[in-house]
Amino acid sequence: MTSDPGYLTLEALSASYGGALAVDRLSLAIGKGELLSLLGPSGCGKSTTLRMIAGFVPTTGGRVLLAGRDITHRKPYQRNIGVVFQSYALFPHLTVLDNIGFGLRMRRLPKQVWRERARAAMETVGLGSFAERYPSQLSGGQQQRVALARALVVEPEVLLLDEPLSNLDANLRADMRNEIRSLQQRLGITTIFVTHDQQEALAMSDRVAVMEKGVIRELGTPRQLCDAPTSEFSATFLGARTVIAGSTKDGLFHAPGLTCELAPNGVGRLVLRASRLRLSDKPQGPLRVSGTIASVAYLGESFEVDLASEAGTIRLILPSDMPPPPVGAPGSVVALPGGATFI
Repeated sequence: MTSDPGYLTLEALSASYGGALAVDRLSLAIGKGELLSLLGPSGCGKSTTLRMIAGFVPTTGGRVLLAGRDITHRKPYQRNIGVVFQSYALFPHLTVLDNIGFGLRMRRLPKQVWRERARAAMETVGLGSFAERYPSQLSGGQQQRVALARALVVEPEVLLLDEPLSNLDANLRADMRNEIRSLQQRLGITTIFVTHDQQEALAMSDRVAVMEKGVIRELGTPRQLCDAPTSEFSATFLGARTVIAGSTKDGLFHAPGLTCELAPNGVGRLVLRASRLRLSDKPQGPLRVSGTIASVAYLGESFEVDLASEAGTIRLILPSDMPPPPVGAPGSVVALPGGATFI
């Protein structure tokens, strides 16, 4: 990633549907060569933001600047932006080669030129031998590669990816996210990736913008958001975390049935990170909270355990190499380094 913070800039960008505000004065600066994810639940405005950048949704306020140029009111084909949709939007009656070369044909490039560039794009995404196949003859992962090659072949200044992995099975999703990230870094193309999947956002991104109700609640690197969240919404949305309200006095955080030492003065929320918590038969360390095991779920590589306490239900993610205590058993929560933070 390069250091230009304003290669693609959104200034107080807004959009409405039927009078309802979908995106509310959103401002964001994306550096040249950066991969930034817009992460949030359905209906938070992330896809609408992406479509405003692409020119498919009109803005009701604000501006989109690309390399210093105001492209807010340009037609989509005038923006030099590549887009990959969730559905891939391939033409079923066209071959892989013709699908990839479609944008170049619309730019009226000579046949020999667009075919050469389309074949080069096929090689880039690992589809060199699939030129004459049709979309119906491809797997989901192969279709996704075609859509990606079609977006890249026009040599866009920005690549927009709208939930491109959501139609793939879990194993293929992991493979494809790694391939997309590797390709993006190799090409150095500025990319915005829209997803509701926390693991995808954390694994692929230079930075993540966590969205809720049309606004960005928090923006930071994956490590910043996980290790030191500043927003209660992002703390709870980014993986299994328990947020407990309380008060702090003289460095000690208090909540019903719970105390935690080393708290900065003035904080009112304790964030407990499930993967960095463990169970003990008695309280130990800075965190002091006990309760009863309410539920246990086996997830293959781990156990998801909920402990009912006076402070509320606390979730723990425990390694599967040792069985957790049975439901109904008493237990105390121990915080490993990074397991308890404050906001």
